[in-house]
Amino acid sequence: MTSVNCAQLIAQSGVQFGTSGARGLNDGFTALVCQAFMVAMIAQLQPRYGFSGVVVGMDNRPSSPKIAQNCISALHALGMTVQFAGVLPTPALALYAQRNKMAAVMVTGSHIPFDRNGLKFYHPYGEIDKADEAAIVACQAVPSPMNMQPLPDPDHKISLPYLSRMLDVFPADLCAGLTIGVYQHTSAGRDLYVAVLEALGAKVICLGRSSEFVPIDTEAVSERDKSLARQWTCEHRLDLVFSTDGDGDRPMIADHTGHWLRGDILGLLCAKALNIEALSVPLNCNTSLELCGEFKQIRRTRIGSPYVIEQLTHLADIYPTVAGFEANGGFLLGSDVMVNGKVIERLPTRDALLPLLAILDLARQRGLTLAQLVRQYAARFTASNRLQRVALANSEALLVALQAQPQKLAQVLKCDCVPTISSTLDGVRFVLEDGCIVHLRQSGNAPELRCYAEASSQQQADELVEILLGALAQQVSMPVPGN
Repeated sequence: MTSVNCAQLIAQSGVQFGTSGARGLNDGFTALVCQAFMVAMIAQLQPRYGFSGVVVGMDNRPSSPKIAQNCISALHALGMTVQFAGVLPTPALALYAQRNKMAAVMVTGSHIPFDRNGLKFYHPYGEIDKADEAAIVACQAVPSPMNMQPLPDPDHKISLPYLSRMLDVFPADLCAGLTIGVYQHTSAGRDLYVAVLEALGAKVICLGRSSEFVPIDTEAVSERDKSLARQWTCEHRLDLVFSTDGDGDRPMIADHTGHWLRGDILGLLCAKALNIEALSVPLNCNTSLELCGEFKQIRRTRIGSPYVIEQLTHLADIYPTVAGFEANGGFLLGSDVMVNGKVIERLPTRDALLPLLAILDLARQRGLTLAQLVRQYAARFTASNRLQRVALANSEALLVALQAQPQKLAQVLKCDCVPTISSTLDGVRFVLEDGCIVHLRQSGNAPELRCYAEASSQQQADELVEILLGALAQQVSMPVPGN
């Protein structure tokens, strides 16, 4: 052990930071690797942020308890005060850390494949940034021996500030008269959401609860989940269906017809409900944001919450109310805001519950259904999906080829004119002759090639994604190492 430092252990594990925390195969999160991450986090972040304790939470993945045990044992060996939250949504953990001036570690793989997991890191002011990530990966500290300890009993009171943040601000009759289905699957917040919605007057129908982990991707909703939403809304006469990804920081909301709404449209509506002046959003968010003309500034970033947060910080120096969100729906509040005469404190990490309640409040004030509210703002339509089990080298080779020869994309899509490259900030983004947009990139969280499309109709956006991924599937089909 004395010859191996944190940087070496992390590098050898295959665990890497992506667009949302450190991710890797379950087998990569050994006790030594988890210890290396904890030692590096404390060595690099504590002097900068001055926290005295760490709160640890996890999602419902089968591999999460063992990883949490590894992390907590390592933190105890470092002499840290540690609280264990058990299973809870990531934003609930982050809020508790923020209010109590603590660091936080969330054990979660969110939506990535079952054989993988991850770690998200927080200091008392929010998510760590890319500079923090680089410092953790480069840490040269040498871990000391540690004794593995049993996983402690969870402290369920850690979720209470997150509950009160919603219930103290929104009216007690916000959901009165609404029948809301909660698609529970294995979401970390599946019971918490029921409690909040019932407290706000909704009739809640619990749906799809599972004992086997379900990897929900809010950017690539499965055909099964699309069918279930339509079935449930009809069967139970639902006003809407609410769900989240695995760790509860990205929302999924379906209207009364069972149609799942795009995350960036939910973000737009939430920003309007909260009277946000300036936004930080990634490249792949719907351009309805600019077309609506209702925000003072919109800054586009690379895809991933650390990049969104970086721009949020700059915007907060200029505008009183700022926020960010991603195409997958996670909403980041970069400033305190007033709602119904009360303050919702900033929480610059993705949140799934705030968008739901803020949008319902806006619809209630305007006397509109959710679907009617969406139609007021959705000037453009987006679609997305991905090819799974795609090696990084294969994705990179494809993107380089298309960037060099965009006419190949025109051939696939049967376009008369060669697409224009509008951005290479994150993958390659093309604009077609008719104004449609196609964007390809390698996922930062998993071995997946992501495809995004924007068009003047939902059908056209869906078709662009389907045609493009169908044509590219054979070109990037080499298996992923380690799988």
